[in-house]
Amino acid sequence: MVAFASILFFSCLVTICSAISNPLHASCKLDWNVGADCGTAADKLLKQIDAWSGDDCGTSEKCLYSLEHFDGTTLLAKHETPQKHYVDNLKMVFTSNGSNCAIHGESSSELWYAVLDYGTNYCNLHNLITGSQLDQTTGFSESTNNWKCTQYSSANCEKY
Repeated sequence: MVAFASILFFSCLVTICSAISNPLHASCKLDWNVGADCGTAADKLLKQIDAWSGDDCGTSEKCLYSLEHFDGTTLLAKHETPQKHYVDNLKMVFTSNGSNCAIHGESSSELWYAVLDYGTNYCNLHNLITGSQLDQTTGFSESTNNWKCTQYSSANCEKY
């Protein structure tokens, strides 16, 4: 009886989880390939974080970024939302790919109970890559989806 109940429970859990089209926590994971070496890419992203470190947000959330750590291959930063002051942790790992750079990016809400985020965690990363203009480099590509980024397909990065 216990074995049957366990199988039934896990079957239901798998069914429920497979019906969910977003991560179970407000977060985003993506991969970029940029047409620049990793030193240049990191420098541009560091400069963009610094440029958006103030609290002058205009009508978007392109502000309140802060650098936590950079060791040459891993960049850690935070982004605070200007309205409710929620904090998201950002991580980027740079891997040289010849004269190009592969960047694995992650953003995750510090709130343990955050599930939906209107695409904010995706926009945290997207805004930095577009602000630094690395998305304009030759051969730029981005790989992510709704399973990796909460509400990715409905994200409005002009707002968030």
